[in-house]
Amino acid sequence: MRILGVASASAALALGVAGNALACNIRDFSAVASCDDNGKGIITVTDTDASGKEATVSIFLESNGADAKKIGEQTVTGTAKGAIVTFSEDWAPNAQYRVHIKAGNIVDEDVSPNVTAPSEACKSTETPKPSETPKPSETPSPSETPSDTPTPSASESTTAPATTGENSPSPAAGDSNLAETGASSNTGMIAGIAGALVVVGGGAVFFGMRRRGASKSS
Repeated sequence: MRILGVASASAALALGVAGNALACNIRDFSAVASCDDNGKGIITVTDTDASGKEATVSIFLESNGADAKKIGEQTVTGTAKGAIVTFSEDWAPNAQYRVHIKAGNIVDEDVSPNVTAPSEACKSTETPKPSETPKPSETPSPSETPSDTPTPSASESTTAPATTGENSPSPAAGDSNLAETGASSNTGMIAGIAGALVVVGGGAVFFGMRRRGASKSS
């Protein structure tokens, strides 16, 4: 009986040690600040809890020993190989971060020590897009350049004669006949010529009568 009791106690102790080894523990968690493949800052937390206990991971930026801001919060279920959660954070060189783990009633602690960012900032590997070069504006050829003043055509440049409206006075019939015959413009000249002919004819008759009288008297 004594031997059996010792064996039972040894088995219980071994089971207790094994159970503690499999239970979630703060030592199952680790965190590191690094750069991803694109040169962006990240904080990676790894959970190697083989018991598969779900845990909540919270990360805080530290400043002078106090929380400056909360970076983010995620849940993770540990595995023996290690389950990973990643937080995007554009960390500054040598920045300090507090990582807190809450797993039910088993773990409620910070990962120790705090995470310290590298002394050199991440370098982006993304290739910047080339800026688009503006295309030169197309200058129209002289033939395509619109003229400010349209050039009138031959038919448009000819001044059309003014038309007499219905209300315009019509010329008198007498004026029309005089214009056609030219009487209004030649009447004075004809009268002058006629008078001269009359004077000349009278003189000729006068001299003819005197010559006839002279010849009879001799």
